[in-house]
Formats: sequence, structure tokens, C-alpha cells
Amino acid sequence: MTFLEDRRQLRRIAEPVSAVHEITEIHRRVLAEDGPALLFENVARADGARSDMPVLVNLFGTVERVAWGLGVRPAGLPGLGDVLAELREPRPPQGLTDVLRKLPLARAALTMRAREVTRPAVQALVRRGAAVDLGQLPAQVCWPGEPAPLITWPLVVTRPPDSESPEDYNLGVYRMQVLGRDRAILRWLAQRGGARHHRMWQARGQPMPVAVVIGADPATILAAALPLPETVSEITFSGLLRGERPALARCASIPMQVPAEAEIVIEGHVAPDETAPEGPYGDHTGYYNSVEDFPVMRVSAVTMRERPVYLSTFTGRPPDEPSRIGEALNPLFLPFVRRHFPEVTDIWLPPEACSYRIAVVALRKSYPGQARRVMLGLWSLLPQFTYTKMLIAVDPDVHVRDWADVMWAVATRSDPSRDLLRIDGTPIDYLDFASPKAGLGGKLGIDATVKIGPETEREFGRVLEMDPAVVARVDAVWSRLGLPPRGAAPERAA
Repeated sequence: MTFLEDRRQLRRIAEPVSAVHEITEIHRRVLAEDGPALLFENVARADGARSDMPVLVNLFGTVERVAWGLGVRPAGLPGLGDVLAELREPRPPQGLTDVLRKLPLARAALTMRAREVTRPAVQALVRRGAAVDLGQLPAQVCWPGEPAPLITWPLVVTRPPDSESPEDYNLGVYRMQVLGRDRAILRWLAQRGGARHHRMWQARGQPMPVAVVIGADPATILAAALPLPETVSEITFSGLLRGERPALARCASIPMQVPAEAEIVIEGHVAPDETAPEGPYGDHTGYYNSVEDFPVMRVSAVTMRERPVYLSTFTGRPPDEPSRIGEALNPLFLPFVRRHFPEVTDIWLPPEACSYRIAVVALRKSYPGQARRVMLGLWSLLPQFTYTKMLIAVDPDVHVRDWADVMWAVATRSDPSRDLLRIDGTPIDYLDFASPKAGLGGKLGIDATVKIGPETEREFGRVLEMDPAVVARVDAVWSRLGLPPRGAAPERAA
């Protein structure tokens, strides 16, 4: 927090606020204005009692703070994308120059090996048995009508039955409904790593050990959101982001390891067959999710630092923190996409479209049908595009992050009788209430590129462009014309 305070990116709030709705309303107003992280120092829990833990929200409420958490500036995010692409699909060096270029990555890989800490800060306080009480956490009730407090920023650590190595751990963010003193629901979807590990334990009829980390260093938190290869653990990859080996500590009651400098850790087991109805809760779609059964975690211990800080957030219609994180992570996808489709010049998943439901891709065309090939490839290339239900392909002269430019291309370079690519019966986010069936819907591709060769029987029009010499002359005299500076917003009538 010192890092943020030094940059005026953290505001401490001493005014009493409630974890029921009030923190959400303050948070969403501040986030919408790209405001600072907020540390609430006087919080009333859901039961009305004053919490002895301050609550930190909006930690990743701007693209800049997300980049800082990943150890780079915003301009450095594409470079991190190159590292991820290399980890996902390593290529042998092509000559001495390439060997030297890859040496920093090889050295960085050494920082991914975890080291064990015997007296971790996160175990300054250890509560077991009757002393365990999840109600003591200042968990939020974010929206009206929600049934119980929700742990919104839990880093859920799971492992397969045959390995206790941190290199095989999965780290996921799965929200948790508090059921009681020592019970909570883990809401993970079937395709997530935590659910995959749970199925392995179910097949053996054994309870799965689970550790839930609340509050960790930003690199560890954000690693859970990165598009990592399945062979790379989020916990160990966080060491590469920080440039140092991750420090782990053995849990107090289960055979797992967790980040030693975490704020709070909840330990326990998930039975093979115990479930409970979860929700309804406000979701990133802007709707309440439907009530469904998910696994129940029984808590065996809670450990924490001497003066822990409770990290929290809310999810709702963008903008929210998940959409800000998704916006920051967009540049990480491009290097990997370009390895498969070198013609792609840019790609954008607009946060307004709930981060991944719509994507815009720019490409340099050299043959007919190329835009369709790229769209079909993207849908099958990365897990992040599995649930993308609309893809818009444009030319490189169109700015993919500018909706006005994209809509101009759709309006002037596409025709519904020729340029729509529709696919039915494909996987869809089951939270998408627009789909005809839960988890199953369709996809639409719009080819908004200039048509070439046999794609059209007509000659395409030429794009209007001003003579560069005229542009330069007007630029030179602009300040003498008495007009507003270029780029200034026009004044609105009262």
C-alpha cells in the first residue's frame, strides 16, 4: 500500500461504512472515474458488528494499476505477452542472436521455483475447530436481494490427488457464499482448473484439500487471471512476474502450501458429493445469476497476519474490476495469436461487452476468405475465445478500440447476404441468459474487411483521404485561427 500511497493511488476512509451494499456503491462510483484504491478503516460487517479488519477495494481499478501489479508499466504489457507466448509454445533458438535474446527468459524461469518458509507471516494467528468463524470476515453483500455475505476475491488453491508439488497447483478466483461459521460454497465452472481437480478426487471418493487465500502480493493475485499454459502453475509463475522465487508455507491443517505473505488463508476440504444452492448474486453480465448447486467447503482452520487487510471487490455490469483487468490483459493475447495468424495486426475484447463476449480483430488480407479463416481459428485457438459469441474482422486502417471506426467499417464494408458467418450449437457461457439453452448457443462472425478477388463482383470504392500537404499547412496555422485546440471537446449548450 505504501507504493500506491506514494503515487496518490490510495485513499484511506475513516468514515463508518457498511459491508452491506454501501462499499459496493462507493466503489463503483470511484472506479467509473478511474479513481484510487480505497481502504475502508471503519467497516460494519453484515451482522452489524464493527470489523477489526480494514477492507481494501479497487486495487485493480485502472489499467495502470493492473500493469504495476504485473511488474510492468502499461507500455510493457505486450512484452509480457511475448513471454507468455514463448512459455505456451517454446521455439528453439535460431542462431546466436536468438540465443542471447532468450537468455533473460531462461534466467527468469529460475525465479519460478518456490522456496519454503517455516515461520510465515500469514500464520501469526491460527484458529481451529470452534474458534473458526467466517462471520468475523467483513465479507460484502454487494447487491440487494443477495442471500448471504460473499467472499469476492478468494484465490482458491487446489491440487491433483497424486502430487503435492506447487508446480501442479491450480490457482483460481471462484467466489464463495458464506453458509455458516465453518461452511462456504465454492462456485467453480466445469471447465476451470479447480473443478477438474475436484473431479479427480471424486473419482477416488476422497475429499479434496482446498486452501483459500484472501489478499496476497499483486503478482500472485493477477497470475490467477492470466492465460497461462496448463503446464505452468499460477503460483510459480508469480515468481517470474516479481523477479524472485515465491515464498510458500505449509498449511496448518491440510497438506497444501500457500503464499507465506498472504493476509488471510482459509483451509479445509471439499467432499466428493456435498453441494448446496448458490445465489442469486450479481454477476459481471449485469444480471443476477440463477441459483444452482455447487460444492461445499468445510473449514478446518483460518490463519492470518497480526493485522490483516481484507481484499474485496464487486462484480456487476462493466465497468467493474474484472472488466478493468480484462482490458489490461488484452495486449497479452496478441503475441500468441500472431504466432498462429501472422496477418493479425491487433485484437480487442471490449470491456463493455463483458470482456469476452465480443471481439474485434484487424488483419492484413492477401487472399479471399482470409477473414473467415481467422475468425474460425480464433474460436478454436484460445480458451478465452471459447465463449466469444461475436467476432468482427476489420482491416488494419480501422482502430479496433474505437467503436465509431469499427461501426463505420461494419456499415460500409460488410453486407448481410455475404459477410455473416453463423455457427449454431456451440459452447456459450451458461450465465449468458440470451442463449436459447444454458451453456449452448451460437456464434456470429462479421467480415467487415474490404472485399478482394472473388469475394465481390464490384469494384470497391476508394477511401477519402486529404492531401498530406494540406494537412500540414492547416496544422501550421491552426493556433492563429481562433479555434479550439485540436482534440478539445466542444462546449455543450446549457
